[in-house]
Amino acid sequence: MANNAARVKSVEESVRDTEEPEHQLKKNLSALDLTVFGVGVIIGTGIFVLTGEVAKTDSGPAVAISFVIAGIVCGLAALCYAEFASTVPVAGSAYTFSYATMGEFVAWIIGWDLVLELALGAATVSVGWSGYLNQLLGDLGTPLPTSIAGEGATVNIPAMVIALVMTGVLILGIKLSSRVTSVIVAIKVVIVLLVIVVGVFYLKADNYKPFVPPAQPGAAGSGLSAPFIQLLAGFTPSTFGVGGIIAGAAIVFFAFIGFDIVATAAEETKNPQRDLPRGIFGSLIICTVLYVLVSLVVAGMQRYTELSVTAPLAGAFKSVGLSFMSSIISVGALAGLTSVVMILMLGQSRVLFAMSRDHLLPPKLAAVHPRYGTPYRITIITGVIVAVLAGLIPLGKLAELVNIGTLFAFVLVSIAVLVLRRTRPELERSFRVPLVPVLPIASALASLWLMLNLPTETWLRFVIWMALGIVLYLLYGRRHSRFSVRGAAEREQAGQLPGGS
Repeated sequence: MANNAARVKSVEESVRDTEEPEHQLKKNLSALDLTVFGVGVIIGTGIFVLTGEVAKTDSGPAVAISFVIAGIVCGLAALCYAEFASTVPVAGSAYTFSYATMGEFVAWIIGWDLVLELALGAATVSVGWSGYLNQLLGDLGTPLPTSIAGEGATVNIPAMVIALVMTGVLILGIKLSSRVTSVIVAIKVVIVLLVIVVGVFYLKADNYKPFVPPAQPGAAGSGLSAPFIQLLAGFTPSTFGVGGIIAGAAIVFFAFIGFDIVATAAEETKNPQRDLPRGIFGSLIICTVLYVLVSLVVAGMQRYTELSVTAPLAGAFKSVGLSFMSSIISVGALAGLTSVVMILMLGQSRVLFAMSRDHLLPPKLAAVHPRYGTPYRITIITGVIVAVLAGLIPLGKLAELVNIGTLFAFVLVSIAVLVLRRTRPELERSFRVPLVPVLPIASALASLWLMLNLPTETWLRFVIWMALGIVLYLLYGRRHSRFSVRGAAEREQAGQLPGGS
């Protein structure tokens, strides 16, 4: 790894690669399309589940403040993503940004890390989609057998089907994907607004008292299930009070995961310098407002101590005699998860496409369909892997790897902004992070703090995954990358290899 600094891929080279005919993606996306993609991937089950769960166990009615804090932390990371995406408008997001600043090895690490966030995330969400589908069918009196649907299924058929259907949509073009996402997002946003509007008429002022419940000592975890920060410093987070609000923010933060995927579509955006920052911030602001409003409604409809942990929103409506809203909420969750599956796979395919184009993975995988202008080979492989994971493997606690993978990417992108400002100050930046270096450092530290609050066993799995990635890089990526091929050719021309003159 000693000469990794020499393997930094310049911004100009990254942009030049996008103009190769065999690797050229169609530019069809606008700022509105990107905003819809962001809303489509951020709003999933989190808005229907985490709002009540965190209110009951951590923050009380002040869960709305937890969402605001989480939104601010995401906003710090979003500033860094926006600067990079507008400066380096190339597919790959954090992978591409790392390649342009910290070199090939770090780029491989972050690309391997993004598989945790995107492919594993898509598989996990597909399983959730199957569960909500079966719940909705159960409300209609025609549930599927639990052996083929839901988290405990032997072979989860609906989860596999949704992954493969979304794969087909992605292959048929980014514009079609955008239109499908727009329809799905419209459905779930309408349902979320309906929940807010209807719920407002059933709010009780007494349910907000006290808005910040008195602090209570939190239950200490044990062994590998304990938060990593507890293992390091013996620190046990509190529940309720100010500490509970912050602990709640660490949990609801994961309802925001996904805005960074907007950056993976940079290469397919008509005017990336202008539209990418708009798409990133637009989606983040819209989702934060909706999260805060829903959390205020659910905490105002039912006393926070009485909220259901598994289905708090549906339970809150049942408590006021509106049981029919349960089916409507299930439809909203189902629509929400549909777009999340598709956009996570979109992000994964674009990251792997960029890695294949750089020869860190077999370059034939980066072929673009001559008619649809999409990386169809890598998309098919991504879809099949996600379908197999969702259909056959119990995911359970592995879903927490999605969270640590995302936060690790946030840390590296925040640091990379500072690196590129120092190494390439002359680059044109249509969007610039303000208050450098304060805000990028704050972004990296905030993300690191949330990582430390994850269970120790999640860290252990993360380290094992990263070690496996390093082995793959040494066995294939490092020897086949464009830098290696170019270096071998230069040495041969200089007469340092057999066959040279």
